[in-house]
Amino acid sequence: MAVYDVPAAELIQRVAEDLRKELQQPGFTPYVKTGVGRERSPQNKDWWLVRSASILYRLYKDGPAGTEGLRSYYGGRKNRGLKPERFRKASGKVIRTCLQALEKSGYIKKVKKGRVVSQKGQGYLEKKAEEIKKHLTEILQQKEEAELRVEKEKQLSKEELELRETFRKQKEEEKRHEAEKHKKEGKPQPAKKPEEGKAEQQ
Repeated sequence: MAVYDVPAAELIQRVAEDLRKELQQPGFTPYVKTGVGRERSPQNKDWWLVRSASILYRLYKDGPAGTEGLRSYYGGRKNRGLKPERFRKASGKVIRTCLQALEKSGYIKKVKKGRVVSQKGQGYLEKKAEEIKKHLTEILQQKEEAELRVEKEKQLSKEELELRETFRKQKEEEKRHEAEKHKKEGKPQPAKKPEEGKAEQQ
């Protein structure tokens, strides 16, 4: 499927941009952390949308999943100073608000074991992944074409240098034959041009 053929980070970022038009971020997003294991709030002002997009992708890939399972997935180690680090789950409230917003928009639905991606959500992710795949393919083709042009230019430059060197050697060979011919016939060699004399003196 196309969803697995594109970088997850690229897909999540594109989905987050689309969700900005559909989902309303909670008022607490500028002030809270994503979990007790984090030292400060996210710097990205749209972090809640990114988390929602990531949850949608996660449910598509590994669903069904509930709040607790997602809390463990998005958790991390807490820095306790001189004490050993310990794993801490992500904020349950943040994940619940993401799930509720996605469910309200019709991208996910409730099942017995948690939530799964709905038909609408599945179709949306696959369509978005196809767009990204097409875009990345075009970029790759453009890059390959540019590399071929550069390689062709290098090849042409190399051939041009080889032709110039061949022409120079031919001229030198002609001059040498002409000098030998004059020597055999006892004729004086043609006078050199002032520029040639200066060049030899240098």
